[in-house]
Amino acid sequence: MDASLIDRLAQAKVLVIGDVLLDRFVEGTVRRVSPEAPVPVLNHTRERSLLGGAGNAAANLLAYGASVTLVGVAGADSGAEELRRFCDGFERLTCRLIEDESRPTTVKTRYLSGWHQLLRVDAEAVDDLPASVAHDLLAAAREALPDADVVILSDYAKGVLGAKTIASLIGAAREAGTPVIADPKKPQAAVFAGATLVTPNTLELERFTGRPVDSDAAAEEACRSVLETCGLDAILVTRGHAGMTLVAHNADALHVRAENRRVFDVTGAGDTVVATLAAAMAIGVPLADAVRLANAAAGVAVAKPGTATVHPRELKQALGVEASANVLARQEGLDQVAHWKSQGLLVGFTNGCFDLLHRGHLHSLEQASRRVDRLVVGINSDSSAKRLKGPGRPVQDAETRAAVLAALRFVDLVIPFEEDTPADLIGAVLPDVLFKGADYAENEVVGGDVVKANGGRVELIPLLPGHSTTGTVGRMKSAE
Repeated sequence: MDASLIDRLAQAKVLVIGDVLLDRFVEGTVRRVSPEAPVPVLNHTRERSLLGGAGNAAANLLAYGASVTLVGVAGADSGAEELRRFCDGFERLTCRLIEDESRPTTVKTRYLSGWHQLLRVDAEAVDDLPASVAHDLLAAAREALPDADVVILSDYAKGVLGAKTIASLIGAAREAGTPVIADPKKPQAAVFAGATLVTPNTLELERFTGRPVDSDAAAEEACRSVLETCGLDAILVTRGHAGMTLVAHNADALHVRAENRRVFDVTGAGDTVVATLAAAMAIGVPLADAVRLANAAAGVAVAKPGTATVHPRELKQALGVEASANVLARQEGLDQVAHWKSQGLLVGFTNGCFDLLHRGHLHSLEQASRRVDRLVVGINSDSSAKRLKGPGRPVQDAETRAAVLAALRFVDLVIPFEEDTPADLIGAVLPDVLFKGADYAENEVVGGDVVKANGGRVELIPLLPGHSTTGTVGRMKSAE
């Protein structure tokens, strides 16, 4: 697949309608159990929020550079104010949140220790919208429709997309000649009659049909039964580790295998799929190719913790059309970090030569990645590594070392630096968390004072004993 196709996703104009919510994360560490009840005590460190539900589909589109109009409903409360402030921070996003005083803004609050979820608390109402609110929602959607290449109906079963509303939206889009992608939570597929594409997961398809979907043949049969009875153009079932199955009228089924990645967190992966499908369809990509693109994007998303978006460089790397897409020069890397911070993501930083990558390196990097949303690694240039490590080092050149690091699932960005220490780079990145090995004291960590002065923190990662590049090089020389 041509890399220019991924760049053209930025040309898409998409209207997203549905259940907009806040994904809120309360983070801390657990060191003891409460004496009052057998529950862990979370030592609070920070809180952050992300766009969720239909908002996450919009955020994924924005990550591709697309233009988005987001139409949804919020309450008359502080959650609504936070949602609007959040939306105001995105370029290329037009947000129309209709106020409904009878319901709270939907907020999912997750309490986390590291990336271990202890508890989720939902503030929500799931009843259908009052008639006047539904009328205003439809009016806002119809007003935005002429500027849209594709419409996404993002149904999270929070009451925004009632059956009558869905029928009216699909009818208006059909009349305008605009494709509609529906991400369903309703138990009946017929509610989405007239949609161009519906994207249930396996469980949702099983609810539609009342039959198990446990093989390619079963998936195809279930999809065809839905097409025959529900007036849809095509159906794409997302099947987790089994991949995806696309069935359209008068066409052979397409079975696409899941990307061979370790799954970290499937939260929001469906939003990544529909967003990628919509952006691809908006620029004229055939449906089968759009599905392959969405499958690759899903593979990137599930390898990340929490609600995640996919950057074009990550998608290019997943498709093999750009090598070492996560290795960037300093300014380009700083631009990427700034983009992540604008999305409310927690950015971590660590550094080293990483010459002859070993198990100790992997342990430290993985532990660091579990504590943040994005992990940035500063890597010494060849001249810097030589000054630090002495003659004969580094064994591998900087380009090779950076490429090996970038290939790791727990490294999001690699930035080389020429200086003897990463102090200047740390001062430019200003990470939320600065990681270093536990062989250092906190007051010895280069850049720690700058990070803490900016409201961040320093974390020391315990080392695996017996693993070092110097020791490996020594054993190699002894064996000569």
